[in-house]
Amino acid sequence: MAKTLSPVEKAKFVAAKQASRLVEDGMRVGLGTGSTAEWLVRCLGEMVRDEGLRFRAVPTSRRTADLARELGIEVVTLEEAGWLDLTIDGADEVDGELNLIKGGGAALLHEKIVATASDRMVVIADAAKRVETLGAFPLPVEIIPFGWQATKVLVEETLVGLDVLGREVTLRMKDGEAVRTDEGNHILDLHLNRIGNARQLGLALNQIAGVVENGLFVDICDALVIGHGDGRVESYDLHGEAEETQFDFLASDNIFTDISD
Repeated sequence: MAKTLSPVEKAKFVAAKQASRLVEDGMRVGLGTGSTAEWLVRCLGEMVRDEGLRFRAVPTSRRTADLARELGIEVVTLEEAGWLDLTIDGADEVDGELNLIKGGGAALLHEKIVATASDRMVVIADAAKRVETLGAFPLPVEIIPFGWQATKVLVEETLVGLDVLGREVTLRMKDGEAVRTDEGNHILDLHLNRIGNARQLGLALNQIAGVVENGLFVDICDALVIGHGDGRVESYDLHGEAEETQFDFLASDNIFTDISD
């Protein structure tokens, strides 16, 4: 049955659609994780099916890999790809300098490895993800399960000396159990409200024993594609220069009706 796309779904779709145009035959492409990245995978799957696009994809999670294979996209490991031409991924927050918070989908470790093994990283997002200052979205930190309580205490102590407004740290849970990443690790969510110095915070967190990686992506993103519910897309580079594109939707639009947000 057809469904009408909500404004948020439209915004995610048009951002993904615009970014999908960056993928060319023969490329090695990192595919992100999350609801906006899922739109991207579906757009690329459509291009593989209808236009004969051929590229090799390195997914950042099992669920992205499963969807890509289902849609006929060739999936390879990062080891097989060697190096990537492009990574396209979503973000939980992005500021004016293209610094990011990622990890809402618990895939931040793989996402950061893939993004930094790429010539270029492009972030796709709806307009609500763009912020003046990072920190309203809880910052995910991936930690090993062994001694996680001690790691949590060390994280809390480290936050005392840093430029943040909040210091609450919680273990991410789902269905009564601690969330496990694809690497079998746990996630701490840091409720900071505002992050004054993202680079300093990221470096400090990664020095703590037990911390594997944090969800601050600093100096990694090269371009930002922002979608709006009216079909407009704004593309930004590191210099803040913007280009605007408009996608038109029919009232009976029936794009990817089985997608779940």
